[in-house]
Amino acid sequence: MAHIAIIHNTLDFQGGADVVCLQTIATLQPAHDITLFTVSETSPAKLASKFNIQIDSESLKLMRPPAGMTIASILSAASEQLGDLLASRSVLIQWYFRQFAEDFDAVVSTANELDTSIPSLQYIHYPQFWHADDGRIELANTLVSSVGAPQRQTLSDHKTTVVANSQWTADVFYDRYGVMPAVVHPPIAQIECPHPWNARQDGIVVIGRLAPDKRQHKAIELIDRLRADGYDLHLHIAGSVSAAYGSYVRALSTAAAKRSYVHVERDISRKRLEQLLCEHKYGLNLKQREHFGMSVAEYVSAGLHTLVHDSGGQRDIVRHREEYLFETIPQAVDQIEMIHDTDIPPELSSDHFGISTFRSQIKSFVDSTLSIG
Repeated sequence: MAHIAIIHNTLDFQGGADVVCLQTIATLQPAHDITLFTVSETSPAKLASKFNIQIDSESLKLMRPPAGMTIASILSAASEQLGDLLASRSVLIQWYFRQFAEDFDAVVSTANELDTSIPSLQYIHYPQFWHADDGRIELANTLVSSVGAPQRQTLSDHKTTVVANSQWTADVFYDRYGVMPAVVHPPIAQIECPHPWNARQDGIVVIGRLAPDKRQHKAIELIDRLRADGYDLHLHIAGSVSAAYGSYVRALSTAAAKRSYVHVERDISRKRLEQLLCEHKYGLNLKQREHFGMSVAEYVSAGLHTLVHDSGGQRDIVRHREEYLFETIPQAVDQIEMIHDTDIPPELSSDHFGISTFRSQIKSFVDSTLSIG
Protein backbone atom coordinates (compact mmCIF):
# COMPACT_ATOMS: atom_id res chain seq x y z
CA MET A 1 0.00 0.00 0.00
CA ALA A 2 1.45 3.32 -1.11
CA HIS A 3 0.87 6.73 0.44
CA ILE A 4 -0.58 8.92 -2.30
CA ALA A 5 -1.50 12.59 -2.14
CA ILE A 6 -4.25 13.90 -4.37
CA ILE A 7 -4.13 17.64 -5.01
CA HIS A 8 -7.31 19.31 -6.19
CA ASN A 9 -7.52 23.09 -6.05
CA THR A 10 -11.20 23.21 -5.03
CA LEU A 11 -14.40 21.17 -4.97
CA ASP A 12 -16.51 24.29 -4.56
CA PHE A 13 -17.58 24.69 -8.19
CA GLN A 14 -19.07 21.18 -8.21
CA GLY A 15 -18.38 20.43 -11.85
CA GLY A 16 -16.75 17.84 -14.08
CA ALA A 17 -13.24 18.37 -12.70
CA ASP A 18 -14.55 17.44 -9.26
CA VAL A 19 -16.04 14.23 -10.65
CA VAL A 20 -12.57 13.34 -11.94
CA CYS A 21 -11.12 14.00 -8.48
CA LEU A 22 -13.71 11.89 -6.66
CA GLN A 23 -13.55 9.04 -9.18
CA THR A 24 -9.76 9.03 -8.83
CA ILE A 25 -10.11 8.73 -5.06
CA ALA A 26 -12.61 5.90 -5.50
CA THR A 27 -10.22 4.16 -7.90
CA LEU A 28 -7.16 4.33 -5.66
CA GLN A 29 -8.60 3.89 -2.16
CA PRO A 30 -8.96 0.09 -2.24
CA ALA A 31 -5.21 -0.35 -2.73
CA HIS A 32 -3.62 2.78 -1.26
CA ASP A 33 -3.63 5.26 1.60
CA ILE A 34 -5.09 8.49 0.17
CA THR A 35 -4.81 12.07 1.42
CA LEU A 36 -6.67 14.89 -0.33
CA PHE A 37 -5.13 18.37 -0.32
CA THR A 38 -7.60 21.10 -1.31
CA VAL A 39 -8.82 24.65 -0.68
CA SER A 40 -12.52 23.91 -0.42
CA GLU A 41 -15.54 24.61 1.70
CA THR A 42 -17.31 21.64 0.11
CA SER A 43 -17.19 18.27 1.87
CA PRO A 44 -15.80 15.49 -0.37
CA ALA A 45 -18.26 13.02 1.16
CA LYS A 46 -21.29 15.19 0.48
CA LEU A 47 -20.21 15.93 -3.08
CA ALA A 48 -19.49 12.26 -3.74
CA SER A 49 -23.00 11.42 -2.55
CA LYS A 50 -24.43 14.07 -4.84
CA PHE A 51 -22.59 12.62 -7.83
CA ASN A 52 -23.34 9.03 -6.78
CA ILE A 53 -19.65 8.15 -6.37
CA GLN A 54 -18.67 5.68 -3.67
CA ILE A 55 -15.68 6.83 -1.61
CA ASP A 56 -14.55 5.74 1.84
CA SER A 57 -14.90 9.08 3.62
CA GLU A 58 -13.73 7.64 6.95
CA SER A 59 -10.34 6.55 5.64
CA LEU A 60 -9.85 9.59 3.38
CA LYS A 61 -7.53 12.09 5.03
CA LEU A 62 -8.34 15.72 4.26
CA MET A 63 -5.71 18.45 4.42
CA ARG A 64 -6.46 22.16 4.05
CA PRO A 65 -4.02 25.05 4.49
CA PRO A 66 -4.35 27.03 7.73
CA ALA A 67 -7.58 29.05 7.56
CA GLY A 68 -8.38 27.06 4.45
CA MET A 69 -12.16 27.25 4.88
CA THR A 70 -12.03 31.02 5.29
CA ILE A 71 -9.73 31.40 2.28
CA ALA A 72 -12.03 29.23 0.17
CA SER A 73 -15.01 31.36 1.17
CA ILE A 74 -13.20 34.59 0.28
CA LEU A 75 -12.04 33.25 -3.08
CA SER A 76 -15.53 32.02 -3.94
CA ALA A 77 -17.02 35.40 -3.05
CA ALA A 78 -14.51 37.13 -5.31
CA SER A 79 -15.09 34.80 -8.26
CA GLU A 80 -17.96 36.71 -9.84
CA GLN A 81 -15.76 39.79 -10.19
CA LEU A 82 -12.32 38.22 -10.67
CA GLY A 83 -12.97 34.86 -12.34
CA ASP A 84 -12.65 31.41 -10.80
CA LEU A 85 -9.13 32.03 -9.37
CA LEU A 86 -8.32 28.35 -9.80
CA ALA A 87 -4.65 29.01 -10.51
CA SER A 88 -4.38 31.01 -7.29
CA ARG A 89 -5.89 28.14 -5.32
CA SER A 90 -3.54 25.70 -7.04
CA VAL A 91 -0.46 27.71 -6.11
CA LEU A 92 -1.62 27.98 -2.51
CA ILE A 93 -2.28 24.26 -2.18
CA GLN A 94 0.96 23.19 -3.83
CA TRP A 95 2.93 25.49 -1.53
CA TYR A 96 1.14 23.94 1.43
CA PHE A 97 1.75 20.43 0.11
CA ARG A 98 5.51 20.90 -0.21
CA GLN A 99 6.05 20.70 3.54
CA PHE A 100 4.47 17.21 3.52
CA ALA A 101 5.74 15.93 0.15
CA GLU A 102 8.41 13.64 1.62
CA ASP A 103 5.68 11.70 3.45
CA PHE A 104 4.21 10.46 0.16
CA ASP A 105 5.27 7.98 -2.50
CA ALA A 106 3.53 9.91 -5.27
CA VAL A 107 1.16 12.79 -5.90
CA VAL A 108 -1.79 12.91 -8.29
CA SER A 109 -3.04 16.31 -9.40
CA THR A 110 -6.63 16.06 -10.57
CA ALA A 111 -6.76 19.78 -11.36
CA ASN A 112 -4.07 20.62 -13.92
CA GLU A 113 -0.32 21.09 -13.95
CA LEU A 114 1.69 21.05 -10.75
CA ASP A 115 5.22 21.96 -9.68
CA THR A 116 6.46 19.07 -7.56
CA SER A 117 9.68 17.18 -6.97
CA ILE A 118 8.19 13.73 -6.24
CA PRO A 119 6.77 11.27 -8.81
CA SER A 120 3.47 12.62 -10.09
CA LEU A 121 0.52 11.99 -12.35
CA GLN A 122 -1.07 15.24 -13.54
CA TYR A 123 -4.56 15.36 -15.07
CA ILE A 124 -5.07 18.40 -17.29
CA HIS A 125 -8.57 19.79 -17.78
CA TYR A 126 -7.02 22.92 -19.30
CA PRO A 127 -3.56 24.38 -18.61
CA GLN A 128 -4.08 26.89 -15.85
CA PHE A 129 -0.95 29.01 -16.03
CA TRP A 130 0.26 31.67 -18.44
CA HIS A 131 -3.12 32.50 -19.88
CA ALA A 132 -6.25 34.51 -19.21
CA ASP A 133 -9.57 34.03 -21.00
CA ASP A 134 -10.79 37.24 -19.37
CA GLY A 135 -8.78 40.43 -19.73
CA ARG A 136 -9.70 41.53 -16.20
CA ILE A 137 -7.52 38.85 -14.68
CA GLU A 138 -4.59 38.83 -17.12
CA LEU A 139 -2.20 40.53 -14.72
CA ALA A 140 -3.26 38.32 -11.80
CA ASN A 141 -2.76 35.15 -13.83
CA THR A 142 0.66 36.30 -14.99
CA LEU A 143 1.73 37.02 -11.42
CA VAL A 144 0.43 33.69 -10.15
CA SER A 145 2.08 31.85 -13.04
CA SER A 146 5.44 33.50 -12.39
CA VAL A 147 5.55 32.09 -8.86
CA GLY A 148 3.67 28.80 -9.25
CA ALA A 149 3.83 27.40 -12.77
CA PRO A 150 5.97 24.31 -13.36
CA GLN A 151 8.95 24.51 -15.70
CA ARG A 152 9.04 22.55 -18.95
CA GLN A 153 11.91 20.48 -17.53
CA THR A 154 9.72 19.40 -14.61
CA LEU A 155 6.84 18.35 -16.86
CA SER A 156 9.11 16.44 -19.24
CA ASP A 157 11.04 14.72 -16.45
CA HIS A 158 10.70 10.92 -16.24
CA LYS A 159 9.09 11.27 -12.78
CA THR A 160 6.17 13.25 -14.23
CA THR A 161 3.31 11.79 -16.26
CA VAL A 162 0.84 14.21 -17.82
CA VAL A 163 -2.58 13.22 -19.19
CA ALA A 164 -5.38 15.39 -20.62
CA ASN A 165 -9.14 15.11 -20.89
CA SER A 166 -9.24 15.50 -24.69
CA GLN A 167 -6.94 15.68 -27.68
CA TRP A 168 -7.81 19.36 -28.03
CA THR A 169 -6.64 20.05 -24.47
CA ALA A 170 -3.52 17.95 -25.08
CA ASP A 171 -2.69 20.08 -28.13
CA VAL A 172 -3.17 23.31 -26.13
CA PHE A 173 -0.90 21.94 -23.40
CA TYR A 174 1.76 21.00 -25.95
CA ASP A 175 1.67 24.49 -27.46
CA ARG A 176 2.23 25.96 -24.01
CA TYR A 177 4.81 23.59 -22.52
CA GLY A 178 6.21 21.48 -25.36
CA VAL A 179 4.99 18.29 -23.65
CA MET A 180 2.29 16.13 -25.27
CA PRO A 181 -0.05 14.47 -22.72
CA ALA A 182 -1.73 11.13 -23.26
CA VAL A 183 -5.52 11.39 -23.47
CA VAL A 184 -7.68 9.99 -20.65
CA HIS A 185 -11.30 10.96 -21.17
CA PRO A 186 -13.27 11.84 -18.01
CA PRO A 187 -15.50 9.15 -16.45
CA ILE A 188 -19.02 9.21 -17.90
CA ALA A 189 -21.81 7.16 -16.32
CA GLN A 190 -23.63 5.41 -19.15
CA ILE A 191 -27.36 6.10 -19.16
CA GLU A 192 -29.93 3.48 -20.13
CA CYS A 193 -33.15 5.14 -21.25
CA PRO A 194 -36.39 3.13 -21.37
CA HIS A 195 -38.28 5.64 -23.51
CA PRO A 196 -38.61 5.03 -27.27
CA TRP A 197 -37.83 8.03 -29.46
CA ASN A 198 -41.44 8.79 -30.32
CA ALA A 199 -42.34 8.92 -26.61
CA ARG A 200 -39.80 11.66 -25.84
CA GLN A 201 -40.80 15.29 -25.42
CA ASP A 202 -39.93 18.04 -27.90
CA GLY A 203 -37.72 19.78 -25.41
CA ILE A 204 -34.13 20.96 -24.98
CA VAL A 205 -32.04 20.08 -21.94
CA VAL A 206 -29.01 22.07 -20.76
CA ILE A 207 -27.21 20.44 -17.83
CA GLY A 208 -24.01 21.20 -15.95
CA ARG A 209 -22.80 23.68 -13.38
CA LEU A 210 -24.69 26.96 -13.59
CA ALA A 211 -22.08 29.60 -14.38
CA PRO A 212 -21.43 32.49 -16.79
CA ASP A 213 -18.81 30.61 -18.81
CA LYS A 214 -21.40 27.89 -19.53
CA ARG A 215 -23.63 30.58 -21.13
CA GLN A 216 -26.96 29.04 -20.11
CA HIS A 217 -28.55 32.46 -20.64
CA LYS A 218 -27.97 31.98 -24.37
CA ALA A 219 -30.23 28.93 -24.25
CA ILE A 220 -33.11 31.22 -23.29
CA GLU A 221 -32.39 33.39 -26.32
CA LEU A 222 -32.35 30.24 -28.45
CA ILE A 223 -35.68 28.90 -27.20
CA ASP A 224 -37.29 32.31 -27.70
CA ARG A 225 -36.14 32.29 -31.33
CA LEU A 226 -37.41 28.75 -31.89
CA ARG A 227 -40.84 29.59 -30.55
CA ALA A 228 -40.95 32.78 -32.60
CA ASP A 229 -40.39 30.56 -35.65
CA GLY A 230 -43.41 28.47 -34.67
CA TYR A 231 -41.63 25.53 -32.97
CA ASP A 232 -43.43 24.59 -29.74
CA LEU A 233 -40.37 23.42 -27.83
CA HIS A 234 -39.54 23.98 -24.16
CA LEU A 235 -36.28 24.29 -22.24
CA HIS A 236 -34.89 22.74 -19.05
CA ILE A 237 -31.75 24.24 -17.50
CA ALA A 238 -30.47 22.12 -14.63
CA GLY A 239 -27.22 21.92 -12.73
CA SER A 240 -25.12 22.41 -9.64
CA VAL A 241 -24.93 25.81 -8.00
CA SER A 242 -21.85 27.44 -6.51
CA ALA A 243 -22.05 30.43 -4.19
CA ALA A 244 -19.52 32.06 -6.49
CA TYR A 245 -22.16 32.53 -9.18
CA GLY A 246 -25.22 33.36 -7.12
CA SER A 247 -26.17 36.49 -9.05
CA TYR A 248 -25.91 34.68 -12.38
CA VAL A 249 -28.19 31.89 -11.20
CA ARG A 250 -30.69 34.40 -9.84
CA ALA A 251 -30.74 36.16 -13.21
CA LEU A 252 -31.39 32.85 -14.97
CA SER A 253 -34.23 32.05 -12.59
CA THR A 254 -35.76 35.49 -13.07
CA ALA A 255 -35.69 35.11 -16.85
CA ALA A 256 -37.23 31.64 -16.60
CA ALA A 257 -40.03 32.88 -14.34
CA LYS A 258 -41.17 35.18 -17.15
CA ARG A 259 -41.54 32.25 -19.55
CA SER A 260 -43.85 29.25 -19.06
CA TYR A 261 -41.64 27.20 -21.39
CA VAL A 262 -38.34 27.67 -19.52
CA HIS A 263 -37.54 25.77 -16.31
CA VAL A 264 -34.45 26.19 -14.11
CA GLU A 265 -33.67 23.46 -11.57
CA ARG A 266 -30.84 23.70 -9.05
CA ASP A 267 -28.77 20.91 -7.52
CA ILE A 268 -30.95 18.13 -8.87
CA SER A 269 -30.48 14.48 -7.95
CA ARG A 270 -28.87 12.00 -10.30
CA LYS A 271 -32.25 10.32 -10.71
CA ARG A 272 -33.87 13.59 -11.79
CA LEU A 273 -31.01 14.37 -14.18
CA GLU A 274 -31.36 11.02 -15.93
CA GLN A 275 -35.13 11.50 -16.07
CA LEU A 276 -34.68 14.83 -17.86
CA LEU A 277 -32.22 13.35 -20.33
CA CYS A 278 -34.29 10.28 -21.10
CA GLU A 279 -37.54 12.19 -21.58
CA HIS A 280 -36.28 14.79 -24.08
CA LYS A 281 -34.87 14.87 -27.60
CA TYR A 282 -32.24 17.60 -27.62
CA GLY A 283 -29.14 18.37 -25.55
CA LEU A 284 -27.31 21.67 -25.83
CA ASN A 285 -23.91 22.89 -24.69
CA LEU A 286 -23.16 26.58 -25.23
CA LYS A 287 -19.74 26.92 -23.62
CA GLN A 288 -17.06 28.11 -25.98
CA ARG A 289 -13.73 26.26 -26.02
CA GLU A 290 -15.17 23.54 -23.79
CA HIS A 291 -12.22 21.45 -22.65
CA PHE A 292 -14.11 18.15 -22.90
CA GLY A 293 -17.74 18.46 -21.88
CA MET A 294 -18.97 15.71 -19.56
CA SER A 295 -22.54 16.90 -19.99
CA VAL A 296 -22.10 16.55 -23.75
CA ALA A 297 -21.08 12.92 -23.36
CA GLU A 298 -24.09 12.34 -21.08
CA TYR A 299 -26.41 13.78 -23.74
CA VAL A 300 -24.97 11.33 -26.26
CA SER A 301 -25.16 8.44 -23.80
CA ALA A 302 -28.85 9.18 -23.15
CA GLY A 303 -29.62 9.26 -26.86
CA LEU A 304 -30.24 12.97 -27.41
CA HIS A 305 -29.44 14.98 -30.50
CA THR A 306 -26.45 16.87 -29.10
CA LEU A 307 -25.54 20.35 -30.31
CA VAL A 308 -22.34 22.05 -29.19
CA HIS A 309 -20.38 25.19 -29.91
CA ASP A 310 -17.88 24.62 -32.71
CA SER A 311 -14.79 24.90 -30.52
CA GLY A 312 -12.81 22.91 -27.97
CA GLY A 313 -12.74 19.22 -27.13
CA GLN A 314 -16.51 18.71 -27.20
CA ARG A 315 -16.37 18.38 -30.98
CA ASP A 316 -14.72 14.98 -30.57
CA ILE A 317 -17.76 13.69 -28.68
CA VAL A 318 -20.11 14.50 -31.56
CA ARG A 319 -17.58 13.18 -34.08
CA HIS A 320 -17.20 16.63 -35.67
CA ARG A 321 -20.53 16.16 -37.43
CA GLU A 322 -21.57 19.45 -38.99
CA GLU A 323 -25.24 19.13 -38.08
CA TYR A 324 -24.27 19.21 -34.39
CA LEU A 325 -21.81 22.14 -34.50
CA PHE A 326 -22.71 25.83 -34.39
CA GLU A 327 -20.96 29.16 -33.95
CA THR A 328 -23.94 31.47 -33.42
CA ILE A 329 -27.36 31.19 -31.79
CA PRO A 330 -29.20 31.73 -35.11
CA GLN A 331 -27.18 28.89 -36.60
CA ALA A 332 -28.07 26.61 -33.67
CA VAL A 333 -31.74 27.51 -34.13
CA ASP A 334 -31.59 26.56 -37.80
CA GLN A 335 -29.97 23.21 -36.99
CA ILE A 336 -32.50 22.30 -34.30
CA GLU A 337 -35.33 23.17 -36.68
CA MET A 338 -33.83 20.95 -39.37
CA ILE A 339 -33.38 18.03 -36.95
CA HIS A 340 -36.89 18.57 -35.59
CA ASP A 341 -38.39 18.46 -39.09
CA THR A 342 -36.72 15.13 -39.94
CA ASP A 343 -37.31 13.68 -36.42
CA ILE A 344 -34.87 10.79 -36.85
CA PRO A 345 -33.19 9.36 -33.72
CA PRO A 346 -29.46 10.14 -33.34
CA GLU A 347 -26.75 7.59 -34.08
CA LEU A 348 -23.89 8.78 -31.84
CA SER A 349 -22.34 6.58 -29.13
CA SER A 350 -20.40 7.44 -25.95
CA ASP A 351 -19.47 3.90 -24.88
CA HIS A 352 -15.72 4.66 -24.92
CA PHE A 353 -16.12 7.37 -22.25
CA GLY A 354 -17.18 4.95 -19.49
CA ILE A 355 -16.19 4.97 -15.82
CA SER A 356 -14.50 1.56 -16.01
CA THR A 357 -12.24 2.76 -18.83
CA PHE A 358 -11.26 5.86 -16.86
CA ARG A 359 -10.51 3.88 -13.70
CA SER A 360 -8.45 1.30 -15.57
CA GLN A 361 -6.34 4.00 -17.21
CA ILE A 362 -5.82 5.97 -13.98
CA LYS A 363 -4.83 2.82 -12.09
CA SER A 364 -2.33 1.92 -14.80
CA PHE A 365 -0.76 5.38 -14.85
CA VAL A 366 -0.54 5.50 -11.04
CA ASP A 367 1.09 2.05 -10.95
CA SER A 368 3.68 3.28 -13.44
CA THR A 369 4.25 6.45 -11.42
CA LEU A 370 4.81 4.45 -8.23
CA SER A 371 7.30 2.18 -9.98
CA ILE A 372 9.48 5.24 -10.68
CA GLY A 373 9.77 6.07 -7.00
